[in-house]
Amino acid sequence: MDAIQFVQQEMLTKGNFPDFKAGDNVVVNYKITEGDKTRIQAFRGDVIQISGHGLGKTFTVRKMSNGVGVERIFPMSSPNIDSIELTKRGKVRRARLFYLRALVGKKARIKELKTN
Repeated sequence: MDAIQFVQQEMLTKGNFPDFKAGDNVVVNYKITEGDKTRIQAFRGDVIQISGHGLGKTFTVRKMSNGVGVERIFPMSSPNIDSIELTKRGKVRRARLFYLRALVGKKARIKELKTN
């Protein structure tokens, strides 16, 4: 194991996050610091991509806010992520859902994956 991998292994703060993939609906509780106050803000939306590995692993969450699409990229190893809650599993056939950006209304929905 070289030095870079050793440092990444030591720095990797693996939280007890659920196992999610693209298409899933999640709530990311993120710590926001304003001045000397810290609060937790929830960002609820669909995961449209997961990229990277190790310390550089990120995931992108997209939500609609007043008819405008808002995307936010979260680093998986960030200490500011308080928790991630899996709301729904999505039934999708690809790993990157960038086509959702062009869709509006009911067409932009992701079907829920039915489990037994």
